[in-house]
Amino acid sequence: MDMDKEQDLLKRIQAGMPGFSKGQKLIANFIINHYDKAAYMTAAKLGEEVGVSESTVVRFANEIGFDGYPKLQKVLREMNKSKLTAVQRIEVTSSRINEGNILKSVLQSDMEKIKATLEEIDQESFNNIVKSILNARKIYILGVRSSAPLASFLGFYFNLIFDNVRLVHTTSVSEMFEQIIHASRGDVVIGISFPRYSKRTINAMRFAQNQGATVVAITDSLYSPLAKNADHVITARSDMASFVDSLVAPLSVINALIVAIGMSRKPHVQETFERLEKIWDEYKVYEKQDYDSNYGEED
Repeated sequence: MDMDKEQDLLKRIQAGMPGFSKGQKLIANFIINHYDKAAYMTAAKLGEEVGVSESTVVRFANEIGFDGYPKLQKVLREMNKSKLTAVQRIEVTSSRINEGNILKSVLQSDMEKIKATLEEIDQESFNNIVKSILNARKIYILGVRSSAPLASFLGFYFNLIFDNVRLVHTTSVSEMFEQIIHASRGDVVIGISFPRYSKRTINAMRFAQNQGATVVAITDSLYSPLAKNADHVITARSDMASFVDSLVAPLSVINALIVAIGMSRKPHVQETFERLEKIWDEYKVYEKQDYDSNYGEED
């Protein structure tokens, strides 16, 4: 079995799905949806996770062409390191998406990612991140490429809550380092990245940690390269919807982070929005809906 291209494994599993036993299908679906997690599980642990015996997992590895479970695990770990290219994503996901109802398929997939995130998220880690941010002298937010909208969303609301936030805008490695050069002990640096991981973000987080700053990673797995350079990690399930990164679950976690911070600083946030409402009215920031003067009134 040629394993030079990691997507061959997923394609092989997809092709064999109709002939798999019920237990093998459970294993197959888990690997397809959670190959980064499966990569670090023993055969016994994987069996326990999906509700089959260890021997069933070993037989599954043989069924798809591996001489033992460790050989399958090795390929899974290689996949976890490199993830998949955009072209490979298209090839793998084309068989997972119902082209007759793409809307339903993608929304259903996003719902499943939020559910998996809810089941796996570490509440204690989330609470520690909230405390670190509330006590930070200065907050830096890093997110590039497809994670840039997530960083921008977090930065927009944090700027309404704090006066010490810096959203790092960058198009180059040097610019990123120039903008975080003063990050040090007492500061919090939040790095956001999902497969395929940004080297710029990883290197900047490593630099910030070496400078003494508290580093927070928002990523998809505890095995993510971002997690290795972070003091606190919070994970959210991200998956491929063809060539598009599915960032619904990460955005939901970021939303929860903003709400938790806002609730902790409720009086300040309330005062800020009261002032903003006056400004928005004065400068006509938002469109006001014109209603008929008799709307809702009795004749």
